[in-house]
Amino acid sequence: MSTVMQEMHTDIGLVNTIVARSSLSFINGEKGILEYVGYGIDDLARQSTFEETTYLLWNRRLPSRVELAEFNTLIRSNYDLSETLWDMIVSLPRDASPMHALRTLTSALALEDPAADDPSIEANTRKSIVMLAKMPALIAGFDRHRKGLDLIRPNVEATIAENFLYMLTGKKPTERMSRAMDICLILHADHGFNASTFASLVTISTLSDIYSAVTTAIGTLKGPLHGGANQGVMYMLQEIESIDAVEEYVLNKFANKERIMGFGHRVYKSNDPRATYLKTFAEGIAQDTGNIDLFNKSQRIEEVMDREVGSKGIYPNVDFYSATTYFSLGIDLDLFTPLFAMSRVSGWTAHCMEYLAENRLIRPRCDYVGPHEQEYVSISQR
Repeated sequence: MSTVMQEMHTDIGLVNTIVARSSLSFINGEKGILEYVGYGIDDLARQSTFEETTYLLWNRRLPSRVELAEFNTLIRSNYDLSETLWDMIVSLPRDASPMHALRTLTSALALEDPAADDPSIEANTRKSIVMLAKMPALIAGFDRHRKGLDLIRPNVEATIAENFLYMLTGKKPTERMSRAMDICLILHADHGFNASTFASLVTISTLSDIYSAVTTAIGTLKGPLHGGANQGVMYMLQEIESIDAVEEYVLNKFANKERIMGFGHRVYKSNDPRATYLKTFAEGIAQDTGNIDLFNKSQRIEEVMDREVGSKGIYPNVDFYSATTYFSLGIDLDLFTPLFAMSRVSGWTAHCMEYLAENRLIRPRCDYVGPHEQEYVSISQR
């Protein structure tokens, strides 16, 4: 073994490896802390907006009133799609996966940008705004297309959350519905070097364009071990017939050594700080939309889990109550992960722009465990 390889160590999955420094999000899994640029996630969920949170991630500070108004205007001026992209949406197979559609349509944004390969911070900020602003139209447009409904143009007077729900349903959402959507977007905006964020950094470190980096991230997020957890929570809740059946369901899962979706986290060993305020809002939305039985089942699952495994540090994560929230808002299960992307694009692009400031190609080594010095045998003798 070479001296270089002797100095290295194997860390499967990079669980214990720090690959870069960041000033964006801080996580303390033992204490249940998540901060964006030093601001607690619960404070942001209660007091901020998704647009303001995005500004914070991109600029490392909160905006003034004037700066936020200008930022909102800039985002809204980019809501609409070109006729080419609207046509592309309706050309997609109606039975396609929404994540496949979103990945394809996001990549297509680069085709309309003559400066797609410009790596300057100004150009990347503009491209990030384009993706942030247009992703709601891409997701809502495809969903309506696959259902045979007319596509709805964006409302440039609305927030990202309100505009998305309007484009999805054709109806102006209530203030509480819009706020619930906004909170979910804030909570999912960033989370350190998770798999999709790291994937985007691998791409951008090659000096590829930021559209490609986000497309990479979407492909990574699609995996069920990353972005599909809240969808799994909803499937679980639908399997349970009533609140009275919850305890037996959970205990049977334990007996069969199966997971309870929406519980535990690779990072958090105490309460997921993103779930605290969301639980309160999930209850209100469920009550407003006639889904309180769904919320009550969720709460009963949490009670049983706390009794059985709470002492082991296994608590509800953000996916557990975001699933109830999304379902109560009338969002189809297979749109849950695209909504995750609609939020996380703010964090992906923030990390890409931060990493480029001191870029170094991400190129890890592997620990070769195959054979050596094999003798080549002619094909006539095999």
